[in-house]
Amino acid sequence: MQGLKVLFIGGSGVISTSCTRQAVDAGMDVYLLNRGRNNLRPVPEGVTTLIADSRDKQAVLDATAGHIFDCVVSWVNFTPEQVKQDIEIFSGRTRQYVFISSASAYQTPPTHMPVLESTPLRNPFWEYSRNKIACEDLLTAAYRAEGFPVTIVRPSHTYDETLVPFDGGWTVVDRMRAGRPVIVPGDGTSLWTITHSRDFARGFVGLLGNTCAIGEAVHITSQEAPSWNQIYAQIAEAAGVPDPVLVHVASESIAEADPQWGAGLLGDKSHTMIFDNSKIRSFVPGFAARIPFSQGAREMMAWHDADPGRRIVDPRMDALMDRLADVYAPRPV
Repeated sequence: MQGLKVLFIGGSGVISTSCTRQAVDAGMDVYLLNRGRNNLRPVPEGVTTLIADSRDKQAVLDATAGHIFDCVVSWVNFTPEQVKQDIEIFSGRTRQYVFISSASAYQTPPTHMPVLESTPLRNPFWEYSRNKIACEDLLTAAYRAEGFPVTIVRPSHTYDETLVPFDGGWTVVDRMRAGRPVIVPGDGTSLWTITHSRDFARGFVGLLGNTCAIGEAVHITSQEAPSWNQIYAQIAEAAGVPDPVLVHVASESIAEADPQWGAGLLGDKSHTMIFDNSKIRSFVPGFAARIPFSQGAREMMAWHDADPGRRIVDPRMDALMDRLADVYAPRPV
């Protein structure tokens, strides 16, 4: 891996920042291509930044002119049209193209546990997931027809210290600390795999330059799958809230009140999801997630509490939670 020339398109997001750092630590020659506007997560020293809008084909061609990369990783492609552009730009210019898909592409609701890479891809509830499936189909066809050297990676719910893993983000913590009710989809007992981005990065960087991964799809997740009730409780504990007020609301009822929130629940978070990570371990021997969510929750609180400007409340979600709580909160007998 040392000395690999790697291009990350994006590279400053929740997952990709940890992967950028891990790649640098592994001795790779890392390039980022983005618009240079993200100051939330600093770029590590030694990284070369190429400035371009990834949606502007000519700008990408100009920014990468004269470069051949061992690996190109797209963190920001969500539709087949965007993937098609990358195939056109990087065919013959990279030995490996890594597409970041999503574990939400797997059969939803699932019929078998644990989820394997061979689990069918089908999600009738969420357009985001259907677009990811279409991207995978396009890349798989390019691999089969032309040998385009794709590796598909499917993250599940992956977080870092900047991201509170609830719809509404910090809004939920703000409500907890104020003693106000927070909405928990369903009865809170479904199990949910949640993965720290630093753990994901250790597995991911091991795929870069790995010729055995060409033409393959692989997910990278933790083996920790707490219930949603446990996730809310661990966030509350880290936030210093001993007795949070949790109001359980059926995901279907949330979808009726807010279709956007409901699509992500019915298409992903409302179903138990547990993954078999044998495949990533076969590519990256020794891979294992090491950071428990309880530690991750403390990191989130420390990061947000270090700067009041980071504690952003979403007024729309705040009002929506008030309305749902008014309807569904248990009434005193």
